[in-house]
Amino acid sequence: MEICFKKGILALSLSALCSISAWAKNNVESIYINGNIYTAVENDHLQEAIAISNDGTILKVGKNSEIKKLADADTQVFDLDQKFLMPGMIDTHLHALMAGVEMAMATMEEGEIDVAALERKIKQIKADGSGFAGDVLVLNGLSSEYWKLSDQLSATFNHNEWKNQAIVMVGSDHHTAWVNQAMLKKAKIDSKFVKSLSAEDQQNITHTAKFEPTGFLVDSGWDLVSAKIPPLPHDLMYKGSRDAVKYYNSLGLTGWMDIASNAVPLQGIFNIKNTENTVGMIPTYKELSEKGELTARVAGLQVINSKSSPDVLDIVEKINSKYKNIKNFNLIGVKVFADGVLEFPAQSAALMGTYSNSNKHGDLLFDPAQFKQVVNEADKRGLLVHIHAIGDKAVHESLNAFEYARSQRNSQVPHSITHLQLVDPADYGRFQKNNVIASMQLAWAYEDSYNKELVKPYISETLYNGMYPANSLYKHGAIIAGASDAPVSTANPFIAMATGITRTSPDGEYLNPKEAIDRNTAIKAYTINAAKALGLEKVVGSLEAGKKADMVLVDRDIFTVSPSELAETKVVWTMFDGKKLDLD
Repeated sequence: MEICFKKGILALSLSALCSISAWAKNNVESIYINGNIYTAVENDHLQEAIAISNDGTILKVGKNSEIKKLADADTQVFDLDQKFLMPGMIDTHLHALMAGVEMAMATMEEGEIDVAALERKIKQIKADGSGFAGDVLVLNGLSSEYWKLSDQLSATFNHNEWKNQAIVMVGSDHHTAWVNQAMLKKAKIDSKFVKSLSAEDQQNITHTAKFEPTGFLVDSGWDLVSAKIPPLPHDLMYKGSRDAVKYYNSLGLTGWMDIASNAVPLQGIFNIKNTENTVGMIPTYKELSEKGELTARVAGLQVINSKSSPDVLDIVEKINSKYKNIKNFNLIGVKVFADGVLEFPAQSAALMGTYSNSNKHGDLLFDPAQFKQVVNEADKRGLLVHIHAIGDKAVHESLNAFEYARSQRNSQVPHSITHLQLVDPADYGRFQKNNVIASMQLAWAYEDSYNKELVKPYISETLYNGMYPANSLYKHGAIIAGASDAPVSTANPFIAMATGITRTSPDGEYLNPKEAIDRNTAIKAYTINAAKALGLEKVVGSLEAGKKADMVLVDRDIFTVSPSELAETKVVWTMFDGKKLDLD
């Protein structure tokens, strides 16, 4: 055992000897030189080279001359040829494995909203078998713009060859769906059942004046129907999950927060019933890890019912205990829905004001007083709380709950609120004040027909012009962390960064450009800030000595290219834990 003493005038020289010994002990397995290396370290300039040990730890980042000195005869030397190297990126709100399984299933391609084209797609997936979950035909990824055509959907899919075939069409937002009468019958949802529901749940199953369900479902209504879809086979679940990990790695993602790890594809989670058996995709994560196929650092969250009492955390911790010590996967907290979605016709996001067409406030899903106790108890146990909040009322009450917990103790648990489509300006500064991270889908912040037709006509101009207030939150001290909500939108972080700094659609339409953020902030949102949201900032998120070598080499300097070129950035290779990944 070697002991290095540092005392008096000999401290400096002995320190150097200790360092030399440490290099030898750690074994400089590889060095990368002649690069443009972005470290994500505050006030750091681009570096030239990096040294990595055989256990995947970064030993040093610096100039070529400094790093070359660390190499010996066994060290592998790689020339980056002036290419751009950066930390592996992290997504703070991802339905990771569920998205992968859905990608392996039938999904509606983007294009013109056309019921005839939709029927052709349904016929195709019936013929080739790709749309079946048991005896139910399922099509994912439908734009909410289809819900305006509910009458046409009914006229097409409740008759002729579809009369006895149960059909489910899942919205790309995963909060809405349309199902035909055959599926409603399978789920035993009829006028008598709808009439028996509470007023709150009734409004989530669109129905006639006689309580006859028409097929359009929102949140808890979708939960009721999705529970009757037969479970997917293990082989599909595993293959879709494995392919998903590789896909995210190919985008440069080396970590993410799976915000619904206890859910499974095609099963609604809005009104989830938490039991010790509500484990969703957690066993799949365990299987991937055991097979060495989980090449990402995953922070798993369990969705809890919004109306839960603090006792639900006992169930959460029992599941956490059962699935501990899984390599690269850690269950760290809970996700809660504060509200629904803003778009017409659902309009379930909770507003301080009202929707102009209905004069309703939307749906705040938790009781504020009880929710404060849930958040406080989670914080006391060291469990992270991540809240879905779209409307300004939902954001406000979520902040109230965090404020209460922070008043009880200084836990430093990195709680977060995600989506943040509408935020009251009076609440901007409360994120920093209460140490709450803003997990934002920057890729959503652009103008398109979706926003113009399904949102803009129904809220005030002031609210609309304040949507996704990334810059306002940043200026008020909030930590902005990148998130995709994939498969709701693309998981590509470069597209999100480009949109966040331009606020522009592919067609060149701006959405409140004053809320654009600078490039450095956008990039840090997916690196060091995202690591903070997962509680991993001491492990990854930046390239510096002592952290793990999760790195991405890209084909351009993402600081100097135009925004459109930034969006088209390609990953040359991804490294996880010091090893380049095989993404084929």
